[in-house]
Amino acid sequence: MKLSVFLELVEFKAKTASVLPFLIGLCFSIFHYQSVHIGYVSLFFVAMLLFNMAVDILDNYNDYRHAIAGHDYKEKTNIIGREHLSLRTVWSLMVGMIIISAGMGIWLSTQVGAPILWLGIYCYLVGIFYSSGPRPLSSLPLGEFFSGFTMGFMISLICVYLNTFQFFDWSLESILEVFLISLPNTLWIANLMLANNMCDLKEDEQNERYTLVHYFGVERSKLLFIGLTFLPFVAICLAVWLKLAPITNLLTLLILPVIVKQARVFLKKQDKKETFPCAVKILAIGALTSVLTYGLGLLLMS
Repeated sequence: MKLSVFLELVEFKAKTASVLPFLIGLCFSIFHYQSVHIGYVSLFFVAMLLFNMAVDILDNYNDYRHAIAGHDYKEKTNIIGREHLSLRTVWSLMVGMIIISAGMGIWLSTQVGAPILWLGIYCYLVGIFYSSGPRPLSSLPLGEFFSGFTMGFMISLICVYLNTFQFFDWSLESILEVFLISLPNTLWIANLMLANNMCDLKEDEQNERYTLVHYFGVERSKLLFIGLTFLPFVAICLAVWLKLAPITNLLTLLILPVIVKQARVFLKKQDKKETFPCAVKILAIGALTSVLTYGLGLLLMS
């Protein structure tokens, strides 16, 4: 398998959606708790990437197997059909990644406590059933919630816990603090899924996938897209006001004109090739800028 094909199979370009929530969790651990366990979080980072890639392979695998014959998706769109990949090879690669990442997670739980095991089990269940089973989560009006909550919030929470396990108290206040600093990523990731489902509406309906867009309709989905695009900036301001983020994090507001421009282009036309990259840019630019401005505050404090 060529490297370029492998990278597309695991959707490597989309790894921003997991790396940046990890980095926000790391920054928050340093800023709010002044605690980092670099060995544990480094191992988690590798396990996270491996499982994320495995989930994307599983998504492509299931989409290929369940696609209705006669449509272009199976033969021309899906990477497995388009590149004539062996299903057995794809399956073996995916299972191997899951086993290795799960082994890393189990070992971490023996070092830092059972909470990491339960958090990991939740993430694995969502990842596997996101595209598997008789009614995959991605084919229901739940995909936006589970993708945003799991990748945006849970990754940050696990990162914070690994860095602070020796005194993290699991109080509602502590959990809400992590939730707030992870909320921008949570919303932007959910927004990316919403944009994807808006672009794929007809194709999804042909394949009997009835997502949130199917029930909301395109116009109401556009309103939700606007909310998910700009509410993260409110969350950033609130986090700074509550002293959960450095004041430099407010510099993220400077990208608002860029975000507005990308949102306007996408709202005019929802097309996978022409305008979906605008939604990708909103996530990438927004989340990256948020991490960089948070990190700048840490540098100025040191």
